[in-house]
This record gives sequence, C-alpha cells and structure tokens, in this order.
Amino acid sequence: MFIFTAKVRKGRLLAVAAAAAVVCGVLLTGSFLAGGRDAAASASVSPKGVKTNEDRIAYLSSYGWLVSEEPLSVEELVIPETFDETYSQYLELQAAQGFDLTQYAGKRVKRYTYQVNNYPTGETDIRAGLLLYKNTVIGGDVLSAQLGGFIHGLERPS
Repeated sequence: MFIFTAKVRKGRLLAVAAAAAVVCGVLLTGSFLAGGRDAAASASVSPKGVKTNEDRIAYLSSYGWLVSEEPLSVEELVIPETFDETYSQYLELQAAQGFDLTQYAGKRVKRYTYQVNNYPTGETDIRAGLLLYKNTVIGGDVLSAQLGGFIHGLERPS
C-alpha cells in the first residue's frame, strides 16, 4: 500500500477549480448551441420497434404533431425496384430526414396516414404519413391534401 501526500496552496486549488468550471461551461454551452437540431432529433422516439397505433402516434408526437387517434388510411405499398425521376424529389425529402428508401427497393411497406390537428398556420386537411417496414419507420412526410398543396418532412415548420 502506498500513501501519497502533496502540499497544494489554496490559491492554486481555487485556480484549477475555476478553470475546470469554465471548461465545463464552454463544453455544455457549445453542445447546446451546436446541437440544437440534434437535441431535437434525440428527443424523438426511435424509428425502430414502432408496432402499435400508440407507437405511431408517439413517433409523430415526438415531432410535435397532434394527430387523430386512428389513421385515416392504411395502405400496403411496394417500393419500386428502380426509381425514375418522378421519385427523385421524394427520395431527396426522405434522405434529408435520414431515411434511405433505396435500401427497401422491391419491399412491401405500409403507409399509415393521420389527420394533423395542430398545423402551425391553422390550415386544415393536413396529413402526416409514416412508411413502415417490419415495425421500423423508414420514411415520413406532412402534406396538404388541398389542390396545389405542399409536402415536407416530419419536422414542424417554424
């Protein structure tokens, strides 16, 4: 057994403690400012293990959407084997959210569509859709069902 003793002056100890506090503050502030978007993403529910209607609603809720208690529709779709240019914008929309639909080419997926009840502009007839493959969310969007409407990712517009 070894015993180590050291004589440390009070001023030096206070300086080290102050420096450590400053470093911790900088790290916390930097991660808060730089990770604002990542912090929001980490608050969202995992896309894996989305098995029930409650899971799907919780997933949409993690993005801030208040949706109908039951889906408006449930469709079974087949992701095309090859994507033509008509799919390019939709693929880009999904890729911007971290979803890669190309890895599901030829696979059967389900699309669950919900009525959005809290769109920021107050518009009605807004739908949130989730694409699921084997209980994993592989894509999603929010769109206006109006003629000449819009489509965007799951993130709420500011």
